[in-house]
Amino acid sequence: MRVPIIAGNWKMNKTASEARAFFSEFIKLIKDVKDIEIIIAPPFTALSAANEAAKDTILKISAQDMFWEEKGAFTGEISSIMIKDAGCSLCIIGHSERRQYFGETDEAVNKKIKTALKFGLLPIFCIGENLKEREANRTMKVIEAQLHGGLTGFSENDMDKIILAYEPVWAIGTGKTATPAQAQEVHKFIRDYIRKKAGDKVADGMRILYGGSVTPENINGLMAEEDIDGALVGGASLKPDSFAGIVRFA
Repeated sequence: MRVPIIAGNWKMNKTASEARAFFSEFIKLIKDVKDIEIIIAPPFTALSAANEAAKDTILKISAQDMFWEEKGAFTGEISSIMIKDAGCSLCIIGHSERRQYFGETDEAVNKKIKTALKFGLLPIFCIGENLKEREANRTMKVIEAQLHGGLTGFSENDMDKIILAYEPVWAIGTGKTATPAQAQEVHKFIRDYIRKKAGDKVADGMRILYGGSVTPENINGLMAEEDIDGALVGGASLKPDSFAGIVRFA
């Protein structure tokens, strides 16, 4: 039985004080929630505040990105060691906005995942196609290429520690959402790929999240699908009540 994950990616939103205010309200709304993992990824400047606020709760805090080197002359970058020191146990890697705006390649994503695992961070590895690729019926080819590029060189033991997130780029922040059937089709393809690469045990245990305009209104339909194990939530994770509504899906 795969434990569901609901993860909130705050992107470039919220100061440390705003993060504290969010947690103060949000924790009250989910105090009786069980049998689910709740993850929040604040910006780097709010990580320490978030971890302090989440102390002694069921919440886990994730970074939104990291660099693959441990330290050095890499102005503006953050290392896995720094993320761990801030109290985090996870890191989002390969988000489409990193690929789109900062030119992040599959090779860079692969290096980041390897470094995250080396230092005990669980990677939330993001993949997804854009609208042009979907309309050209290239979704599965794009997904397969991203999976191959990002996961090259990993053992079954490594693969067992990775969380995958399918985020169709055309649905991120647009108000458009893949239908549960569309999302399930891709999630099944991803699980079948993992099965071929790492075997039944890893494939059956891997959590695969859906991301792309997830709301309290559409979460139930998505979570009803066999291969959707949770959600990576953007805008709806910024307000305590809306994120709690997603966390408390029926």
